Amino acid sequence: MNILTIVQVVLSLLLIGAILLQQKGSGLGSTFGSEGGNLYSTKRGVEKILFYATIVLAIAFFAIAILRVRV
Repeated sequence: MNILTIVQVVLSLLLIGAILLQQKGSGLGSTFGSEGGNLYSTKRGVEKILFYATIVLAIAFFAIAILRVRV
């Protein structure tokens, strides 16, 4: 098995975990009343770190995917 394949599988598992750990009720769910009248909320603490980690993991996942196509 190629090292890029292993790295991509690990990144995909981390990305799935980061997405699933994010707070429920933010985004589309709050539109249907799952979270009070809080229209604008700021991300703080662990939620902010998890949000940025998700972005970094997604960028890394796509970069590895592009590298695998070129190699």
